[in-house]
Amino acid sequence: MITIQVCVGSACHLKGSYDVIKAIQRLVEVYNLTKKVELKGAFCLGHCTEGVSVKINEQDTIFSVNETNVEEFFKEQVFGRIK
Repeated sequence: MITIQVCVGSACHLKGSYDVIKAIQRLVEVYNLTKKVELKGAFCLGHCTEGVSVKINEQDTIFSVNETNVEEFFKEQVFGRIK
């Protein structure tokens, strides 16, 4: 199972974290991945000056995601880990 953590701290909240969460939820459902992807909220991941901070599993890499690149992020980073 893949765990995706989306920051919901104040800076990311203002940058649209809930829109990113909704988009990821939609993509998980569209691609029928509800048993393979777990989505969680997280507080500050330490990259407040960029887009909404997203972390996959316990890796050190923090991704900056927004409404315009969330689908690309999902296809590249999530699908790549499922296959």
